[in-house]
Amino acid sequence: MTVLHWAIISPFLLAILVPFLYKYGRKIHTGWFVLLLPLALFIYFLTFLPRSSAGEVVLRTVPWVPSLGINFDLYIDGLSLLFALLITGIGTLVILYSVYYLSKTKEKLNNFYVYLLLFMGAMLGVVLSDNIIVLYVFWEITSVSSALLISYWYQREKSIYGAQKSMYITVFGGLSMLGGFSLLYTMTGTFSIREIIANIDLVTTSSLFLPAMILILFGAFTKSAQFPFHIWLPDAMEAPTPVSAYLHSATMVKAGIYLVARFTPVFGGSPEWFWIVSLTGIVTLIWGSVSAVRQKDLKSILAFSTVSQLGMIMSLLGVGSVAYYFYDGDNALYTTAILAAVFHLINHATFKGSLFMTAGIIDHETGTRDIRQLGGLMTIMPITATVSFIGLASMAGLPPFNGFLSKELFFTAMVNVTEYGIFSVETWGFILPVLAWVASIFTFLYCTILFVKTFTGRFQPEKLSVKHVHEAPFGMLVSPAILGLLVVIFGLFPNVLAYTFIEPAMQAILPGIMEPGQQFKVHIYHWHGFNLELWMTIGVIVLGAILFITMKKWSQSRFYRKERDIFNYVYDSGYDGLIKGSQLITRVQMTGRLRDYFVYMCAFIVFLIIYTMIRYDAFSINTANVSPIEPFMWFVVIAFVVSIISVPFINNRMTAVVMTGVAGYLVALMFTIFRAPDLALTQLLVETVSVILFMLVFYHLPELRKEKKKPAFKLVNLIISVAFGVMITLVSLSAFAFGSETNFTSISQYFIENSKVLAGGYNIVNVILVDFRGLDTMLEILVLAIAAIGVVSLIKLRFKGSEDV
Repeated sequence: MTVLHWAIISPFLLAILVPFLYKYGRKIHTGWFVLLLPLALFIYFLTFLPRSSAGEVVLRTVPWVPSLGINFDLYIDGLSLLFALLITGIGTLVILYSVYYLSKTKEKLNNFYVYLLLFMGAMLGVVLSDNIIVLYVFWEITSVSSALLISYWYQREKSIYGAQKSMYITVFGGLSMLGGFSLLYTMTGTFSIREIIANIDLVTTSSLFLPAMILILFGAFTKSAQFPFHIWLPDAMEAPTPVSAYLHSATMVKAGIYLVARFTPVFGGSPEWFWIVSLTGIVTLIWGSVSAVRQKDLKSILAFSTVSQLGMIMSLLGVGSVAYYFYDGDNALYTTAILAAVFHLINHATFKGSLFMTAGIIDHETGTRDIRQLGGLMTIMPITATVSFIGLASMAGLPPFNGFLSKELFFTAMVNVTEYGIFSVETWGFILPVLAWVASIFTFLYCTILFVKTFTGRFQPEKLSVKHVHEAPFGMLVSPAILGLLVVIFGLFPNVLAYTFIEPAMQAILPGIMEPGQQFKVHIYHWHGFNLELWMTIGVIVLGAILFITMKKWSQSRFYRKERDIFNYVYDSGYDGLIKGSQLITRVQMTGRLRDYFVYMCAFIVFLIIYTMIRYDAFSINTANVSPIEPFMWFVVIAFVVSIISVPFINNRMTAVVMTGVAGYLVALMFTIFRAPDLALTQLLVETVSVILFMLVFYHLPELRKEKKKPAFKLVNLIISVAFGVMITLVSLSAFAFGSETNFTSISQYFIENSKVLAGGYNIVNVILVDFRGLDTMLEILVLAIAAIGVVSLIKLRFKGSEDV
């Protein structure tokens, strides 16, 4: 194990220790212990920055299941390092914030920090894994741990609802993604992302290209809350604010962004990838921004704004994906979108993290997040108001903050689309800049609403549950203040990030475009002259301001009053339908009658095998090599059939046991005739013990009562029995014919030749059971041991009176 591997495993190890730190360190907030790890990891990952900036990559390998090509391979390049620093850096600030936000006496901090550390480790595993199977394992751990964090306040019904919704949607996407990964392996024969990119021709020329792409995009879209899978994100806001600030603004929802960026070299350049990713992103952008305007809860506004901003980044990745195949040396045309995507990825983490924290501060100090009850907080909470203004101005795209710069690049990238001359953009390409501009108007509007309704106007203490509202303590303000300061710094000095973070990430998203030693041109600045993008920004501000000024008129509309997203009703209806459908199936299937279960199982087996035999034309009967049947065998078979048929008609238990034993002994006789003395001996022993045990048990049971009514004739029983018997007969005859017609060598020859050589035994049956199929035998022994333990427990269990129900 290398240091890099331990860096990923360390959060899981600390999660094991957290309950002990919580129990024995009651005088100290558990967060102080946890804080040291992400801070140390952040510093550790910073040491890779010089190598990443120089274009170097770091690969560390630990074999896991090498026979299947699954290894714990970790890969650091510009893209994965950027995400690792976001995960650990924002994680450090979030944990510091949570120390002051969560009470050490009222909250179960052991649960909170265990879940948070699990999530942190899983996210690091996602962004650093080179093996797609390992990536998938960590991907699903993020889904589970995030659901646990969302349901942290499990006493609340809405918390459970939000956790379940996020789990269902993201796990569905994860399973789809696994299917896509499997198809990639089928095409390339490797699970390594680097090797898949190196064998890209095998992917692009395969008929599985499109199915693999769609399945992987399902995983990315569900995790990054893209339309129409965005509905889980607003409900996830029932989690504590530190969770919202961490999972749903800087890390978890960026996992889908990372996946699309990482697989751009594989699928980018195809028209399907371009249009699906670009249109999904732009629709998510405008849907999220419009939905945010209708919200009245601070975190709900920020939740839909996150949906919107994620759509913006996704659309940029889709538009910029063409650069991988169509780059012609013009940085301004094809690579601006990727530049904007990476830059806004960083900017969004800073301003959205600070905004979630300030929303938590407002909730913590006033007891509400409803903007209809807030107002006038600027004079009471000036620091919170200042940090909020910086974050909101950045998100609205106002200068001189970093969000303005990435928004201008976004406009440039969308305008450039119309000049691509590929994928029919000359016909439909105008949709992207138009929708981008409209969505930006609503973004400006909801940012204005949030700030004005919360911090300006008349203070309304009578509407608040907290009577003495005051500024948050210093410790709670540190983290959002640091993020707000970064918003200003990255806005005034954006090129600090140019060749340290942005350009290396671009190289990772668009590998092989530039010649060795060359770099993408990354020069970000505020003034570009009076160009189209500037006029678009001016239009956003003017129209956004007009909409805000006229808000009293349109705020009475049905559009504004309807806060709940319409797709939630689709989800709820579908969920209810699944529940009712499963209940119906359960009622039909789980009747509590053993006969019904046998009918279902036998009918399914008959259908499956008969269909398979017909589908592959496997029915065949060949009697050329059939041995002649001796006359005495007919008597044995007839006796066997008679003994079996007579059992259902016998009313005496002892007689029924004897007739069952007769059938078993006749089977042993057949084994003897067919020269299988070991099987015959085993059959005799088992049958003898079974008959004796049944007779001992049944002897003590009361006599059977004669039924007044004769048993009803069951036509279904007859049909299933005959069908099953016919199926077994046909399969046996076909298997025999298959071997004789194709000169198929039975596997028994292998056992005959290797029993002594490989296993050191002469009894082939024993060798098969103990050595060649030793795992089967071990599991069978385990089942028997569990059954024995159960029997012993039942024997020792003593019920009293009515307990035995």
